[in-house]
Amino acid sequence: MPLSMNREVFITAAVTGSGGTQDRSPHVPRSPKQIAESAIAAAKAGAAIVHCHVRDPETGAPSRDLGLYREVTDRIRDSETDVVLNLTAGMGGDIVFGDTENPFPVNAAGTDMIGATERVAHVAECLPEICTLDCGTMNFAEADYVMTNTPGMLRAMGQMMTDLGVKAEIEAFDTGHLWFAKQLVAEGILEPDALVQLCMGVPWGAPNDLNTFMAMVNNVPDTWTFSAFSLGRDQMAYAAAAVLAGGNVRVGLEDNLWLEKGVLAENWQLVERANTVVSNMGARVIGPDEVRAKLGLTKRAPVAK
Repeated sequence: MPLSMNREVFITAAVTGSGGTQDRSPHVPRSPKQIAESAIAAAKAGAAIVHCHVRDPETGAPSRDLGLYREVTDRIRDSETDVVLNLTAGMGGDIVFGDTENPFPVNAAGTDMIGATERVAHVAECLPEICTLDCGTMNFAEADYVMTNTPGMLRAMGQMMTDLGVKAEIEAFDTGHLWFAKQLVAEGILEPDALVQLCMGVPWGAPNDLNTFMAMVNNVPDTWTFSAFSLGRDQMAYAAAAVLAGGNVRVGLEDNLWLEKGVLAENWQLVERANTVVSNMGARVIGPDEVRAKLGLTKRAPVAK
């Protein structure tokens, strides 16, 4: 297909994630204060959207604690820097099986399975403009770990997000995830002007070669808005590829710890570099108000404490 470069690009900064990166770089934020400050710095560097997980402030382990989410979002909202809030709703769908001969009982220490309402409880309280919906089940990196998102669970969570007035960002790790996302739109669970994040190079989803990337892009309906990212050293290359293919950009320490070989990055530095890449391609980086207008978002106050 011919290139259809995006000339009006927004950048998302995925500032911390839930992967085991907390001890690999001192710049991965842990506490709500650190996460909020990193998100604000990323916004000042040009990110229109910040995508936030929370972590245990002491250990850095991923957390679903409602109070931590509330503190992060309050700190960002109370700052003088405007940015679109995007909270993960991917936690609570983790199964770690036993060994290959004895898959049951599951590994209780690694397994975290909860219901749909609990998975979006922080979204219902904090009311971000966007939250993520991982649109499928997938073998995910480790030998016995499965990221679990059944069709029933996704229908329930997607409907809750729509009812809350929070736009779901579909996270698609393979073409089948896009197929099901289109089904959610067809059923009226998600709005027709869907938002999707193409997640490339995550084991064991879609590999990050350009043929697979374009297969993903070609499966995104014309009425949808998409962004894309890849991991590690391919992160910045995918900033350029996403813009060339008509999409938007995601960078950040959730996906890549490095600014260059041997140099650990901070979130704002990755955003600044992506901003330079996009601008040098002849596109314009747009801000949060333009993103809200483009995606039909409404900035709201959280539920009263």
